[in-house]
Amino acid sequence: MAFTEIEYGVADGIATITLNRPDRLNAFTHTMRGELIEAFDRIDADDDVRAVVVTGAGRAFCAGADLGGGGDTFNHGRSAEMFGGRDTVDGSPRDGGGTVALRIARSLKPVIAAVNGPAVGVGATMTLPMDVRIASGTARFGFVFARRGIVTEAASSWFLPRIVGISQAMEWAMTGRVFPADEALRGRLISAVHAPDELLPAAYALAREVADNTSAVSVAAIRRLMWSGLSAASPWEAHRADSILMHLLGAAPDAAEGVTAFLEKRPATFPMRVTRDLPDAVPSWPDNPYELP
Repeated sequence: MAFTEIEYGVADGIATITLNRPDRLNAFTHTMRGELIEAFDRIDADDDVRAVVVTGAGRAFCAGADLGGGGDTFNHGRSAEMFGGRDTVDGSPRDGGGTVALRIARSLKPVIAAVNGPAVGVGATMTLPMDVRIASGTARFGFVFARRGIVTEAASSWFLPRIVGISQAMEWAMTGRVFPADEALRGRLISAVHAPDELLPAAYALAREVADNTSAVSVAAIRRLMWSGLSAASPWEAHRADSILMHLLGAAPDAAEGVTAFLEKRPATFPMRVTRDLPDAVPSWPDNPYELP
């Protein structure tokens, strides 16, 4: 498909997704939803992509849902724009932002959010399943749902407390206020604040560190272990998964290359590919219970 509301490109092993409706502050639409899901499908299918950077065109990251529909914006009976197509959950249409968040959560490549400006509503919640969030000093964040008469979406009631803790998550969600990047840093929503012209170079430097030095299969497995482990009942669940994958990957070509390259004091050239060599034992996460047998 040709993208109309995002830009997508790959260079030197790094994919860049740019939300691209600058005249509307990159406000989220049903079209953008579909294009983001398609972009992550492409990313997982492309072994040349080792990491992903997501940012926004113009002065915003994403100002939230496009409210051009007025008071009926979130009324599915009159507007399907904010919902997830024909899919339903217990008879209700799926939240469109949630379909994007869950697709990002399933990504086999690490995802870095480079928040270049306002990130409000779904513009903030879509970043939560990304692995690292960094921001420009001009960025502002807001979980504004209570001020719009709706609820936190994009599975953010699961993601946000696990990232920042329940008290901080509730403060931001129950007030719905918009707050600056330095507060997001103090609350551990983001890991760094950069000058505007230094934001993308910092994101690409982090992505480059992954692309140049690591096994793609190892990173994919670690990403799934880490995220799925957030809801494990006990460390024994993690120990079981670790043990299986250490057994499988320890005997695989990437492990041999990684150790040999270290001993020979040279960069590793890992031969394994995610699309071909990812063990079945890597957690399938997050599973959709409505699609399970």
